[in-house]
Amino acid sequence: MMKYLFLLLLNFLIFYIATAQEAKLFNGRDLTGWTIHGTEKWYVENKQLVCESGPDKQYGYLSTNKKYKNFLLTLDFKLEANGNSGVFIRSGIDGTKINGWQVEVAPEEHHTGGIYESYGRGWIIQPKPEDEKWLKGKEWNKLKIHVIGDEVTTWLNGHQMVYLKDEKIGKGEGFIALQIHDGGGIKVRWRDIKIKQLKD
Repeated sequence: MMKYLFLLLLNFLIFYIATAQEAKLFNGRDLTGWTIHGTEKWYVENKQLVCESGPDKQYGYLSTNKKYKNFLLTLDFKLEANGNSGVFIRSGIDGTKINGWQVEVAPEEHHTGGIYESYGRGWIIQPKPEDEKWLKGKEWNKLKIHVIGDEVTTWLNGHQMVYLKDEKIGKGEGFIALQIHDGGGIKVRWRDIKIKQLKD
C-alpha cells in the first residue's frame, strides 16, 4: 500500500513539474507581451487573438517581446478567410522585413506545417502530399512545434507533418511571431497559445 501511494505521489510530482513549466503566451484579454509590426490588424475578440488584413494589404507580424531558443509551442488556429499566415521561430525584424523560419499556416494544399526561410532559402521542407489532408479547412486546427538545437518537428492535429535537422536554424536566435501575408482578404483566429521552454 505504501509503495503504491509513493508511486502515485511520484507520478503526480512529475506531472506537476512538467505542466508547471508551460506558460501562456496569449492571456485571452489583450496583447500584453506582444509587439505589432506593420499596419495590419491584430485584436482580441471572444478570448481569441485575431489577425486581419488592413487597408494597406501588406505583410504584418505580431512578435513576442521575449526571445525563445528551445521550446515546445502549441496553439489552435482557424482559417476564417484566405488564411495565408504562419508562425515564425527564432526570428528578428526590421520594420516589416522579417528574418527567420516560418512554420506555414495556410489553406488546403498550401503546405501547412512546412518550414519556409524568409529572405533566404525559401521552402526548406514541405509536408508530403498525402499529409496535406490533415488540415481541417475552416475548423479549429491544433499546431505543435518542437524546436531543440538544430531540429524542428511540426504536428498538425496530432499528425507529424515534417522533421528537419538544419545547421542554420540551430544557430538562429530570436522571437516567435505570427504573420499576416500580403495581398489582403486574410483573417485568422488563434487561441490557447502555450509554450514550454526546453533545455539544450
